Amino acid sequence: MAIHAYVPGKSSAPGVAKIYKLSSNETPLGPSPHAIEAYRGVAGHLEDYPDGAATALREAIGRAFGLDPARIVCGFGSDDLLTLLARAYLADGDEAIHTTHGFLVYPIATLATGAKPVVAAERNYTADVDAILAAVTERTRIVFLANPNNPTGTYLPFDEVKRLHRGLPPRVLLVLDAAYAEYVRRNDYEAGIELVATSDNVVMTRTFSKIHGLAALRLGWMYGPDHVVDAVNRIRGPFNVNTAASAAGIAAIQDTGHVERSIAHNETWLAWLTAEIGKLGLTVTPSAANFILIHFPDTKGKTAADADKALTARGLILRQVGSYGLPGALRMSVGTEEANRLVVATLTDFMATPSHG
Repeated sequence: MAIHAYVPGKSSAPGVAKIYKLSSNETPLGPSPHAIEAYRGVAGHLEDYPDGAATALREAIGRAFGLDPARIVCGFGSDDLLTLLARAYLADGDEAIHTTHGFLVYPIATLATGAKPVVAAERNYTADVDAILAAVTERTRIVFLANPNNPTGTYLPFDEVKRLHRGLPPRVLLVLDAAYAEYVRRNDYEAGIELVATSDNVVMTRTFSKIHGLAALRLGWMYGPDHVVDAVNRIRGPFNVNTAASAAGIAAIQDTGHVERSIAHNETWLAWLTAEIGKLGLTVTPSAANFILIHFPDTKGKTAADADKALTARGLILRQVGSYGLPGALRMSVGTEEANRLVVATLTDFMATPSHG
């Protein structure tokens, strides 16, 4: 009962003709047409169970990233894999560390095993290696690090991730959640493949929900050391990846052109939104992902809740992030050009309206 259920971003605005859902970090470009075609292609064989080992999908991921498919596990979204890692490595009395504004699934997965979530303070909405290392005790078994982090969009350079790893005892598993890795355009970033390849206690998780646009199918994967892969394979559901998701995933990962278009769209509009919203006197946390965190003042009539009302009235649905300890902010996914321009126009009007009170 200590678990607060995960509440997804809202997806409706009553009485508004057109809805722009910018609350769940979905890609505005949608999935690859090849992924849609592959999904349809399995419709005639729905009576057959999936391949329990997701062999073809793991091989496709291995080819795309130059990885040994035997060290890859696929799951029902990366949430599934994060939960399985918690189940494999945490028990009553153990501890797992996450950062202040880390992804809400970490404490949920930790509490579900009877273990205790430990919060390491962030600095400027960014994970702080020294704070994480200071939180490690004899009972620590896992450190969850979202890089880039949701909902802040901040990231740790690879040198800092390596420093974190060096400071952890070998018995502690470092879980690098790289759900937004494809969007990062920083020279000092690395998703974690190199660290997993050279370590016994590092796992990287990835998703098809974000840049590949397959959120409806729930598909994720992890790359880890043999002994971690073996442990997770022993406790995961035997058919935790369905045939349609697997087929669409293979097609999506092979369509590099679609991925490149998605990256280019995000790079353009992430920079534009950050600059334009910043001009309104609002603080935007610098983001390396496909969303921004917009901070609103405490002034009556100008709060995040007031802004949310004004945006919803125009069919623009952003994510309230009070559950992440950020009641004064809204998270906005980078949307289509139309949606992005409408958000800026709406916030321009909102900030220009005199406050009463």
